[in-house]
Amino acid sequence: MTPPRTSSPVLVGRGDELAALLRAVAGQPSVALVVGEAGVGKSRLVRELLRRPEVAPLRVLTGFCQPLREPFPYGAVLDALRTLHVRGPLSPVTGVLRPLLPELADRLPEPPRRPEDPRHERHHLFRAVRELLSAAGPVLLVVEDLHWADDGCRHLLRFLMSDPPPNLTVLVTYRREDAPGGMALGTAYRPPAGVTGVVVELTPLDRAQVGDLTAAILGVDAVSAEFAARLHERTAGIPFVVEEMLRALPEADWRLLDDVEVPALLRDAMAERLDRLPTTGRRIAHAAAVLGVPASEDLLARVGAVEPERARTALTHALHSGVLHEHGEMRYGFRHALAQQAVYDTLTGPERQRLHERALDALEDVVPRPVMQLAEHSRRAGRPADWLRNGEAAADRALEVGDPSTATHLYRRLLDEATLQPSDVDRLAVKLGQVARGGIDQHDPRTTLERLLDDRRLSRPARGEVRLNLGFLLIRQFESVVQARLQIELAVEELTDRPDLAMRGRAVLGQPFIGATPLAEHLRWMRVVDSFIEGCDDPAVRYSLLANELGSRLSIGDRSVLRELDRLPASADDVETRRHLARANCNVADACMLVGHFDLARDFLDKGLRLTVGAGVPFTASTGQSTQIHLDWYSGNWGSLVPRAGRLLEEYRELLPVASEISLVLGCLAVARGDWDEAERHLAESGVRSVENSITPVALSGFAALTRLWLERGDPARACAEADRGLDLLRRKGVWAWAGELAPSAVDAYCASGRVEDATKLVEELSAGIADRDAPLAVVALKVCRALLAVAREEEAVFPLQEARRAADELGLAYYSAVLSERIALCGLASGPEAAVAALGEVADRFDALGASRDAARCRHLVRGAGVATPSRRGRRGYGNALSPREQDVARLLAQGHTNREIAEVLFLSPRTVEQHVARVLRKLGVTSRTELVT
Repeated sequence: MTPPRTSSPVLVGRGDELAALLRAVAGQPSVALVVGEAGVGKSRLVRELLRRPEVAPLRVLTGFCQPLREPFPYGAVLDALRTLHVRGPLSPVTGVLRPLLPELADRLPEPPRRPEDPRHERHHLFRAVRELLSAAGPVLLVVEDLHWADDGCRHLLRFLMSDPPPNLTVLVTYRREDAPGGMALGTAYRPPAGVTGVVVELTPLDRAQVGDLTAAILGVDAVSAEFAARLHERTAGIPFVVEEMLRALPEADWRLLDDVEVPALLRDAMAERLDRLPTTGRRIAHAAAVLGVPASEDLLARVGAVEPERARTALTHALHSGVLHEHGEMRYGFRHALAQQAVYDTLTGPERQRLHERALDALEDVVPRPVMQLAEHSRRAGRPADWLRNGEAAADRALEVGDPSTATHLYRRLLDEATLQPSDVDRLAVKLGQVARGGIDQHDPRTTLERLLDDRRLSRPARGEVRLNLGFLLIRQFESVVQARLQIELAVEELTDRPDLAMRGRAVLGQPFIGATPLAEHLRWMRVVDSFIEGCDDPAVRYSLLANELGSRLSIGDRSVLRELDRLPASADDVETRRHLARANCNVADACMLVGHFDLARDFLDKGLRLTVGAGVPFTASTGQSTQIHLDWYSGNWGSLVPRAGRLLEEYRELLPVASEISLVLGCLAVARGDWDEAERHLAESGVRSVENSITPVALSGFAALTRLWLERGDPARACAEADRGLDLLRRKGVWAWAGELAPSAVDAYCASGRVEDATKLVEELSAGIADRDAPLAVVALKVCRALLAVAREEEAVFPLQEARRAADELGLAYYSAVLSERIALCGLASGPEAAVAALGEVADRFDALGASRDAARCRHLVRGAGVATPSRRGRRGYGNALSPREQDVARLLAQGHTNREIAEVLFLSPRTVEQHVARVLRKLGVTSRTELVT
């Protein structure tokens, strides 16, 4: 009988997925992501793609990420580039790759002068890689197992995939469950406009497909339904496990599945194949399983204790048996991580320990030291001293190269060791807190830090620093702000011997935009910090405190702060100071945005985000991105705001300062579109549900948006209730500089409900509250409030409304300027309807241009109700089979499941008109029903 094949000669059950990849390759520039669990067939699908004639014209470059990677950025991509053939001259920037790609040195220009700023150096490298790929003709760059990539490799790939050259296809494979946060690139990714993108999700095979795969592997036309069902049951439909199961069957009776033990199916299969190897071959395989990454013949022999003269024969046996595979450049390992784990599991505990000891000894002399591998082998060899030394070195190295997630993971694992000395616990606990404070990993570091507070080995000063860092983590988590303040206050008391650290805690306690604590309490802390800064000679400490203090004072409208912003240098040579400066600039930008200094906000935000590059402070970068989203809301830059904000929310959903601000913007956009359910859902996450644990100015704006929402929905009583809740928080806080959105909404709601006296009182409070404050947005709000009061009292309102609009225009408040223009036009309906109708039509166009479809529909409804003949629509553009703007609004609401009546209410249309729009939308989109459209 012919023995079964080791794999299927044909691809089974992946026709649609292969077709999707072929379409992506044909549509350069393009990006393809292949996602699936271990053994599901990602690599097989890629191999099948590479065999297709459609791919032949492309230069294929392949890189592999390894599970025990060294903290060396960009490794997989650089490995892929080593065989690249470039065409034509290259710019000087590509010279930065010459030391990294010696195989291409003779084709690359001399390296340019190394820039002083590390972020420029990294940008040069990214540009160089992109240009190299651009000069190589049509290229398919394949990076496998991206879930094991270092952060640098992810950043480089994200750079390429965000703006790929026109000749490039990037294809990556990864396991979602093993990728950081479930995202292969570390952050959410969607292809930009003009780039073909596809995500291919591979799932296990069903029963029929397992039968087809089995028949193909065994070389028969078909297998019985019982055989396929049994095999599917025992393998869960994972193709690799099916292959391994069939490979392990006895040659004479390969159909007798019950002869193979379960549930340790793959381990048994590999054990059977190992048994066929000579002793030296098994030793080589065991060494490969312990090393975990492809290794050289010499290293495998040393770890496996195989004499050098017998190593080649042993390795050949392992390769011919299919236990090991060659991975290029004379490196040998397993075809799949599952196979490696299966062989590893065949070893007894003493055997594993002895092999890890040999691996540790063999790798000690390697230069540069592979600290990640040394750390893992030290831990598994049971050498606590070596594990501590190598693990800490690996974590420190990861942090140096901008990989905080790996550093956090290693520090946490080290701190789980019960044998650590008190000094080791102190040092590692402090390091973990420091890296976690600047990262975005929230819950795992929090658990470890909370446990450490009960560890008796922790000294009092270290305990204070651990508690301080825990407080810094808690303050950015939902429902944890109150607890965070308590922890920071306790830390300040414990850090009597570390006044610099204690002062950092006081600076955070002085930040006024956290929770519902009255401003007076924050000011008490701020005065102490200001006094300390004046006498501080340490630049790093001073900038770390200024990073909080400048933003805190500026956010409450302190007029003196703008004169002090030049105390921040443009950059710094050391990374730690640059981190503080990045945070300072981003905090100042956020504060400027809150009070209405929008141009300044953009300037400082640009500086801050540039300083975050390569500084290893993803949390600071995330807050800067949310500030940018908020700025775009104010300026009316709404074109791509919803998808951009949605991606950031998906990425930073666990970070209170970021997620609440993005939820606010998405809620405001939904109100402007009339998406009531979506608006309520997002605004509920802006802090309005738990003001004690909120970012206060965000929550205040959330109450403002809810007030507008209920006014638009015709429920002024509910609108007033939301305004009352927001004003209660504002009055408790005492920062009237943050009333820029809430005050006009509240006055509008009060006037609509006949509560003119309450509106008048609010205007007086706002006027007094900002009298000595530098708060341009609140000044505009005060003008708007006075104009709205004039309308309610039936006084002359056009002039105050025009004055308010001029003020809004000066700040660049595109949406609020349009809202005020609508109010001005409404005032003119009584005296000069023709001019007012024309003005309303223009305002409707402005709303449409922004994307505020509900507001535009309201203006056009007012035009129709004015009883004035409007100009003929003849000459306006026809849309043919494309959706008109109004049909796009209808399609969006249809896709959200709204009825015709609900759509009519949102867009101020008659049900009959909506019915006609719906019919055209379905026809133009080529669907036959609402259900099909939603799908």
